[in-house]
Amino acid sequence: MDAVRIILKSGKEQSVRRFHPWVFSGAIKKIQGNPVEGDIVEVYDNKNSFLAIGHYQPASIAVRILSFDKIKPDKEFFRERLKNAITYRKVSGLIGNPSFNVFRLIHGEGDNLPGLIVDFYNGVAVMQFYSAGMYRIRTQIADLLRELLADMVTAVYDKSESTIPYLSGIKPVNGFVYGNADQVIINEYGFKFRVDLTSGQKTGFFIDQRENRSLLLNYSGRKTVLNMFGYTGGFSVYSLKDAREVHTVDSSSPAIDLAEENVRLNYGNESRHKSFRTDAFEFLREMGNDYDLIILDPPAFARHSNVLANALQGYKRLNMKAIEHIKPGGIIFTFSCSQVVSQENFRKSVFAAAANTGRKVRLLHQMGQPPDHPVNIYHPESEYLKGLVLYVE
Repeated sequence: MDAVRIILKSGKEQSVRRFHPWVFSGAIKKIQGNPVEGDIVEVYDNKNSFLAIGHYQPASIAVRILSFDKIKPDKEFFRERLKNAITYRKVSGLIGNPSFNVFRLIHGEGDNLPGLIVDFYNGVAVMQFYSAGMYRIRTQIADLLRELLADMVTAVYDKSESTIPYLSGIKPVNGFVYGNADQVIINEYGFKFRVDLTSGQKTGFFIDQRENRSLLLNYSGRKTVLNMFGYTGGFSVYSLKDAREVHTVDSSSPAIDLAEENVRLNYGNESRHKSFRTDAFEFLREMGNDYDLIILDPPAFARHSNVLANALQGYKRLNMKAIEHIKPGGIIFTFSCSQVVSQENFRKSVFAAAANTGRKVRLLHQMGQPPDHPVNIYHPESEYLKGLVLYVE
């Protein structure tokens, strides 16, 4: 059977020739064939020259490109891609590192495997699929992970129930593809955390903040710390090592419960920690000037470019409140995990917030995602995590 061909409009092939791994629906001139979601399709320019091969989906991102060569994306193809991702993590000191047993194993476009995320939690590989094409071969991916990682993998969990919005006719159900794990406890730089595979956000834990949590240790000593949008309490647990007092704020009761459990896991019944189940903006409006260090790690304010302006205003308001209320000589760790918010736009929002308060603010650090969340140089969207550390006089 001849492959389905996606023919692009004149001029729309330029981004593909620059190795960008997405084809948007607006770039398509016509489709030769009748693909269903998840099918392999070939992409051609308006003069019928081959450009790429990838997975089709009837969405804004119409094709997630697997290769710019005319190859057959069979099991051997995916074995090689997975092997390359694993080798990269060995070379960069992630696999086998005695300091932690949690890291991202596959990072979608960053590892040339668009539509696939795999996180490693102390022997448990958690897969999330963001395309029907990748989801169709989930068993094959699980088998290859077990083959390539051997005894490292004790279980494989598929958590794609809410990540494939366009998959027609199939409803993914979260569950173990291989093995089982009643409870998952991870170690990160000497701190322990319980990972909620079933109902936790993303794959269960925000691995991407590992190095930024470690940096926090340099600043939290003898400080009164406020951890906004605390989720599982990662920043709170790190802060408690040397802080005078730590407050964790989140609107989710399950998140607060898990944060408190993680505090107990590391410190027992710790009187220096207090949690608040409330809206973050409401808490900031009503709080006093009690904190020496504030962490702002909100969920993505913008998932699509059409709400970018509102998102930037949100970051501005959030950071204004923190800068207004923090004690003189205070430190603010502030983040954006919105893919559509650039580093420059985020900085401008934070700088505008600082200017509106009239306080003197210095920039101590610029932060990003760790090496297990690699950025594909041809795919700037994969650089999603931005962070700043501010010193406020």
